[in-house]
Amino acid sequence: MGIKTILFLLGFVMASGGALFVPLWGVLGYVAHYNIGPEDMWWAVPLRHYGIRYSYILALATAFGMGLNWQKLRFGKPLLAGQEIMILLFLGLVWLLLPLSEPTAAEQYSIVDHPTIKLIKIVIFALMMSHIVTTMRRVEIFFWVLIAGAMLLGYKAYTTPYSSFVAGRLETIGGPDFRASNNLAVYLAILIPIIGIQFLNCGWKGKLFCLVSGAFAVNAIILTRSRGALVGIAAGMVATLILAPRKHQAKITVALVLALIGGIYLTDTAFWTRAGTITASGEERDSSAQSRLEIWKGGMEMLMAHPQGVGAGNFPQEIGNYAPRHHNRDAHSTYVLCAGELGLVGIGLLTALLINCLRILVRIRRQSRQLQKPDQERVLLMGHGLLVSLVITAACGLTGSLIYIESFWWFLVLPVCLNRALENLQEDSKIQPEMVTSSVGRKRRKPFSAGHRRLRGTISKPEE
Repeated sequence: MGIKTILFLLGFVMASGGALFVPLWGVLGYVAHYNIGPEDMWWAVPLRHYGIRYSYILALATAFGMGLNWQKLRFGKPLLAGQEIMILLFLGLVWLLLPLSEPTAAEQYSIVDHPTIKLIKIVIFALMMSHIVTTMRRVEIFFWVLIAGAMLLGYKAYTTPYSSFVAGRLETIGGPDFRASNNLAVYLAILIPIIGIQFLNCGWKGKLFCLVSGAFAVNAIILTRSRGALVGIAAGMVATLILAPRKHQAKITVALVLALIGGIYLTDTAFWTRAGTITASGEERDSSAQSRLEIWKGGMEMLMAHPQGVGAGNFPQEIGNYAPRHHNRDAHSTYVLCAGELGLVGIGLLTALLINCLRILVRIRRQSRQLQKPDQERVLLMGHGLLVSLVITAACGLTGSLIYIESFWWFLVLPVCLNRALENLQEDSKIQPEMVTSSVGRKRRKPFSAGHRRLRGTISKPEE
């Protein structure tokens, strides 16, 4: 057994075992597994015959850890935020439409999980995450794991031999959600604002780590030749300039310009050739772009014919009825896919989820002004980073199918995590004990509450 195999096993055991005592360990281990994708790594070959389902074990350990440490979790009230309720409604709609699934859909998902099954797993983890990652420190740690994952994926892309590319594009890097080059590019594009904000929020060691991670991530996006990710990044850059907090606008603009120069330096001719087809029209449009337009038109016709939707996972089987040249093709759009499979209610819920994310982040930005300056700056920048990530997510959804991509739902609950962290920070600032001087000149802390004062008085009262 190689050293990499042993190190992976040690990390897996520590994350899953530690989750029973500190549920955050399970969340971080799950996210790390998502980025590593050990099932497809050469160093995991000796473990395959054991049939270990790493993600299931990590999620199960996290769930048990939550039960064992329920009183220590700081998610406040109510138990479910409005965003979480809408996510559960979305899952309920997916299952409500399950009877519409045709036998052909079942055959297609005989190897991988059917979307209805996969979405259950996604929602369970997302809700566990939103009830565990609820303090500023935990949100920051979660961000650092995401940044480390981006660096790992970027490094894999950098070291992958060109002979492994498919039609000149980087493929099959990372976990199962990244087997399509566009999905990998979109994930890394969404992480870029997180990397940028942490760069501004940390010391020189953290800045160096962010620089390396960001460079690897951008290089990987370029190697995927993803036009959708490029559109998302462009939208994110505009959002960064328009929505940047006024006091940080100058340094954010400088960082953005430097990042843009570095990104352009990493590009090559093949990247710009493919990117040039984004704005092409008529005869200049390549077959891939033309086919997407035909699929989207067919998807809208599908919605008109089935306003209730055709059921999760059925778009590829149904699109041939409306775009005959594209039977068994993906929608290549989150919104077209959602509308076609889940109907008007589904696209309405998805739109509400995105708008509610925006509402939460705007509220966080407003409430952060009430904090003391160090915390105010940290919360403000983190909220800005998630806001830009949301813009990139929405823009990438125009040309990429993200509904059944797990990380898409993480970014739909991260605003809830940051909002709960803000509430806990505000609560902690209210009960922060003040330092007072005792009669002998030593400093002592005021008791936390009236109940504590009564307890101290009872203990110190002499017996009669």
